[in-house]
Amino acid sequence: MKLASKLPDVGTTIFTLMSALAAEHQAINLSQGFPDYPCDPDLLNALAEAARAGHNQYAPMAGLPALRDAIAAKLHAQHGLEFDPATEITVTAGATQALYTAIAAVLHPGDEAIVLDPSYDSYAPAIQAQGAKAVRIAMPAPDFRPDWALIARQITPRTRLILINNPNNPATSNLPAADLDALADLAEAHDLLVLADEVYEHLVFDGQPHRSVLAHSRLRDRSFAVYSFGKTFHATGWKVGYCVAPARLTNEFRKLHQFLVFAVNSPAQHALAAYLRLSQSWQSLPAFFQPRRDLLAAGLEAAGFRLIPSAATYFQLADYSAIRPDLEDVDFARWLTIEHKVASIPLSPFSEHGSRERIVRFCFAKQHATLEAALEKLKALG
Repeated sequence: MKLASKLPDVGTTIFTLMSALAAEHQAINLSQGFPDYPCDPDLLNALAEAARAGHNQYAPMAGLPALRDAIAAKLHAQHGLEFDPATEITVTAGATQALYTAIAAVLHPGDEAIVLDPSYDSYAPAIQAQGAKAVRIAMPAPDFRPDWALIARQITPRTRLILINNPNNPATSNLPAADLDALADLAEAHDLLVLADEVYEHLVFDGQPHRSVLAHSRLRDRSFAVYSFGKTFHATGWKVGYCVAPARLTNEFRKLHQFLVFAVNSPAQHALAAYLRLSQSWQSLPAFFQPRRDLLAAGLEAAGFRLIPSAATYFQLADYSAIRPDLEDVDFARWLTIEHKVASIPLSPFSEHGSRERIVRFCFAKQHATLEAALEKLKALG
């Protein structure tokens, strides 16, 4: 029996490949974006208490009401705006599921969606799986800023959706207010929906704010905004996130959500609801991560890398052209892992046609000791 693949050009993700290579060669893994330090003990205790209290059966499809209430309170604290937990907030099995569900809810075969490269690697396959076309538009290094005039020229009568990742992984950029205004102009002019991946909303540095589509008066009513508790609370393995959207969009989102996962891990939802009532630890994340960013940046520069400033996320982009200009980024990442025992992620898999820049990405969501050990190994490059 022949099987026609919906994703014939999709293989194993670069994250899986580089983490496996790091394990094989006993390298320090600064490639995949996961912390190597524990969650807050209060959050872990809340999880254990929820399980012991018997919260081990299905949660409501849209999410535990107490957690949706806590999310609404958090959003009010951030933006000073009201969001209806009953009709505008849905708890999801991580951000990737939320992104896929939003894409599947609004795109039909033959539709088009705009993706700004470098982009997170789940976007284009999710679009393609719906029989739609991902129109990928490059944001060149080192600024990674959208060219709104170029984007406007790529819009056709079939364009339904534009995706933004702000803060951007892997570009580590944080959009200024003018870019959200330009996005609103474009969305209104062409009646587009917006899908905003804002999972790194709290990881913004140097005193700069994060600007959400939820707080933009002209974007809120046409946007899905996606978030991740895994990124915020150092618990990526819990795979709990949420999607915020106006009621008419949430209604369509939930139609698919109920058949993709139905409900999300119940003890984790109870734990997160309790933790959010007790803590606003997300407010301290810039102060937590910025010293790690600065430690890694200083060491990479000493090793001969040229850095692209990291305004946000927990990643650092580094140009290695002064070290091994003869190697493409995938080959350099492999060489660095095997020969110098430090794993990174090449930039090219985040763009449609790869990348000619000699740039790799390092993760600094690590203990200081882990970063220091990696930098000690990289000294040999300098």
